[in-house]
Amino acid sequence: MNAFWIATIGTSLIAFALKYSGHSVPERWLSHPQIQRINALIPIALLSALVAVQSFSEKSKLMVDQRLVGLSVAMIALILKAPFPVVVLSAAVSSAAVYRWL
Repeated sequence: MNAFWIATIGTSLIAFALKYSGHSVPERWLSHPQIQRINALIPIALLSALVAVQSFSEKSKLMVDQRLVGLSVAMIALILKAPFPVVVLSAAVSSAAVYRWL
């Protein structure tokens, strides 16, 4: 058994332990208002970090390229309250146009 399989099995066991411990937390701990506010913000923080990493990095380098244009157009479309398909398509088209132009 090589290091890859040891890491895979170890990660699986850790994931199982975390899920199991999450189901074992008493309800009164989770019903606390401060915990509920924090839990509501965790997905927003994780998605924001994912967008930042995927938009501005390539391997271990900071990159500013056509992805910034697509993200900017998507943010403007969201501010203007455009439907989700319009947001995605406008970001993709603008990013592709800048990529083709460069």
